[in-house]
Amino acid sequence: MAATTDDTEQHDDGPAAPPPAARRRMGPVVAAVSVFGELLITAGLVLGLFVVYSLWWTNVVADRAADQQADKVRDSWAQGPGGDGDGPVSFDSKDGIGFLHAPTMSGDEILVEKGTSMKVLNDGVAGYYTDPVKATLPTSGKKGNFSLAAHRDGHGAKFHGIHKIEKGDPIVFETKDTWYVYEVYGILPETSKYNVQVLSPVPKESGKEKAGHYITLTTCTPVYTSKYRYVVWGELVRTEKVDDDRTPPEELR
Repeated sequence: MAATTDDTEQHDDGPAAPPPAARRRMGPVVAAVSVFGELLITAGLVLGLFVVYSLWWTNVVADRAADQQADKVRDSWAQGPGGDGDGPVSFDSKDGIGFLHAPTMSGDEILVEKGTSMKVLNDGVAGYYTDPVKATLPTSGKKGNFSLAAHRDGHGAKFHGIHKIEKGDPIVFETKDTWYVYEVYGILPETSKYNVQVLSPVPKESGKEKAGHYITLTTCTPVYTSKYRYVVWGELVRTEKVDDDRTPPEELR
């Protein structure tokens, strides 16, 4: 007879798996590197948020504030006889004295207010100098230098595109009654932030030797720093009376 096999099949599971190895403790160097890496990641996130705040959110807030102030100025100008708009805007108006237009720098109108402190400029406006050299406002009719400053980045960044301005380009200052049309004749791409001579009534560094009706735009440079100053000079070429429709001069059309 043929031999028979057992009814139960033998299973060989092989040798038992060794127990998991105990986790080794991290050495002090590895632990320090891990903590340092986490700190770098946290610092990077904080820095990123700060950049977003500085270069985007401050622009949103400043533009909103500038628009509100600009509306107040234009509303004042539009008032009829007997209202505040019946006379010229005060040079010391807290709402602003007029609007700067520099089409090659920006397509926006820029409200001009008194002073160049951070409190003023952070509202997304340009400010005329009262210190260390006092600006001569064109509305005074006197010869001198209408010197202005504004931020180049953050807080509205109204002079961000100042590097686009070239000699011969127009700069226009708009008041309630008059358009003041200037022509750019000088540009200083970099100078010390302590160089106040660029604000002088006769800005000799621009090449001028005699008194005249000048305008000066100043802002920080390079972009995103405040190490130096960028300067643009212009000279008044003519004025135009504002008509009932506030038709802009041909340089702005």
